[in-house]
Amino acid sequence: TRIEALSLDRSARTHYAFLYDDGNYYDENGESVTPAFLRLPTPKRYRVSSHFNPRRLHPVTGRISPHNGVDLATPTGTPILSTGDGIVARIGNHPYAGKYIDIDHGGTHTTRYLHLHKILVRKGAAIERGQKIALSGNTGRSTGPHLHFEFHINGRPVDPLTANIPTAAAIPKADMASFKRKLGQQLAVMKRAGSRSDLMFAEAATLFD
Repeated sequence: TRIEALSLDRSARTHYAFLYDDGNYYDENGESVTPAFLRLPTPKRYRVSSHFNPRRLHPVTGRISPHNGVDLATPTGTPILSTGDGIVARIGNHPYAGKYIDIDHGGTHTTRYLHLHKILVRKGAAIERGQKIALSGNTGRSTGPHLHFEFHINGRPVDPLTANIPTAAAIPKADMASFKRKLGQQLAVMKRAGSRSDLMFAEAATLFD
């Protein structure tokens, strides 16, 4: 059984988290309290030129070589966005990956952006979801201009197009009335309960960190 509503007093204010029908937690304004990600790191949709495939035949070497991300057919100079809040963990220029960026999104999630033309951030910089971090290119071992994008969970690459990653940043406007009704019910229950258990505080601290 999951906790449906909780609160945590921190920094002279009370933070709330409410479980909604989609399985995510939101504050009293309908904003997600857990990290949310863009599905892809581009301002618009581009053709997928190569899919996630652990058994892919490499187009250059002709050998079986895992393809741990997706390739997007982005023209050189296309803005590349961070898919989530995080810290720039690494930048570099590799003979195969070309110019690249690794971003640590805290705890279990990391993303990688390869074959870049120009890097616009520095190692250690704090990054926000949707922030422009680079321009796509054709550096490293590449058959043409594109972006190679990887999403890792607990150190393992997953398919960014199909993986179960949190993508909801806020309650949709169409669902806000329903959310507010449920929020009112949950607040009333919390007010009647009065006290909160150690378990609730532990889960709250995890959500708000």
